[in-house]
Amino acid sequence: MPQQDPQALYAQIRRRFIETGEWDQIRGVLQARLNESGWLDEIKNRGKERARDMDPLSFQALFDELRPNAQNSIPLVVKKEINAVIRQHLDRHLQ
Repeated sequence: MPQQDPQALYAQIRRRFIETGEWDQIRGVLQARLNESGWLDEIKNRGKERARDMDPLSFQALFDELRPNAQNSIPLVVKKEINAVIRQHLDRHLQ
């Protein structure tokens, strides 16, 4: 069996998830859990504080500055839950 390019495989799986509505389900669970954990409010507040000090205000600069810390601060319990949800969806498609 030939080895498939990981990016191509990701694109194929993502397209299938989008077509079936599962992508929106996963995003919904992720957003709910991040909101429940207070992570969304924390990131919004950091963004507002930093935006007040930026001159000129640049969305891209703000995004680039906040992104690494935001990704690293996602609660482990949320990461584990989302990984489990994704695995469930993958198991249904890859049987």
